[in-house]
Amino acid sequence: MAKVPSAVIAAGGLVGGYGVARWTRQRPLGGVVLAVAGAAAAQRWRQQAGGVAAGALSVAYVAAFAGSHPLSKRVGPWPSVFGVAGAVALASWAVADRRS
Repeated sequence: MAKVPSAVIAAGGLVGGYGVARWTRQRPLGGVVLAVAGAAAAQRWRQQAGGVAAGALSVAYVAAFAGSHPLSKRVGPWPSVFGVAGAVALASWAVADRRS
């Protein structure tokens, strides 16, 4: 069975976390989705690219989450979430996934 790329896990965590929070109106539940996916992605990053890369990508993941909030005021919530998820996925692929 093929492993799911870390880029998909990270992007899915950002999009899924927002979607769950929005559709259930339970922000903490969305935060759980975001955190679980972030932890899974960080573990995969560590395995594939090492601790330093995992730390940097984890910072990017959290920064993307935080940055999506002010960005959503300019472009709307879904475009903002998809934009930052794409950026994190691209960084994840470039640093960790393309090596496998």
